[in-house]
Amino acid sequence: MIIKILLLCLQLFFWSQSFAAGSSGVELLDANVDIGRRNSLQRGAQTFFNYCSGCHSIQFMRYNRMASDIGLSEDVLKTNLMFASDKVGDNIKIAMDSEEAASWFGVSPPDLSVIARVRGEDWLYSFLNGFYVDPDRPTGVNNLFFPETAMPHVLWELQGYRTLEKTERLGSDSYAFKTIVEGKLTPSQYETLTRDLVSFLVYVGEPARLVRYQIGFWVIAFLILLFVFSYLTKREYWRDIH
Repeated sequence: MIIKILLLCLQLFFWSQSFAAGSSGVELLDANVDIGRRNSLQRGAQTFFNYCSGCHSIQFMRYNRMASDIGLSEDVLKTNLMFASDKVGDNIKIAMDSEEAASWFGVSPPDLSVIARVRGEDWLYSFLNGFYVDPDRPTGVNNLFFPETAMPHVLWELQGYRTLEKTERLGSDSYAFKTIVEGKLTPSQYETLTRDLVSFLVYVGEPARLVRYQIGFWVIAFLILLFVFSYLTKREYWRDIH
């Protein structure tokens, strides 16, 4: 039994190392997300529904729960984020048939409900910022952090198209991107957009985290107040001794 536990721990360790370095062994970028910022979650939701929801579902999340958590009214939800005949209480699914999607892309696009928990926020952020032109791939692009990905660069009009150049610095290989087609956004703006999208997917993977953040604030405030009263009580008890 102990040997099995040790083997499982070793497996988890190596899996975590592989995710930390990406599928290609390249060090991941720092996502630095903050799901406590509602504006970021709202922008991330907008990006998801405009660019991702055609292929990817988040079927463990309901429209009305999402809207309530990130501060959207029902009118805004229906007008800007619901493009089909779904109702506000429905789970967020897609109309695309999984078998047809598999025939088009070679693999059925996965549901993204828990992708942030499986892959990690740094992996997602790196993946969205790792596309480059590759004429040998069916989609015309490849990904530095997930080589031979079947996913096309759906955000290309925002980021533009880039080539990947390999360089050698201090005896180790490194990579640099070179823009060949400008996108609608500057590199900084695109990084912000993808960070917001990752923040939204992190929230979707664990909506209860927002509740924990709210409870945590009041717990810390209570502990600070308790410390003040405890310190004053201690001074009162020890005043005569000193």
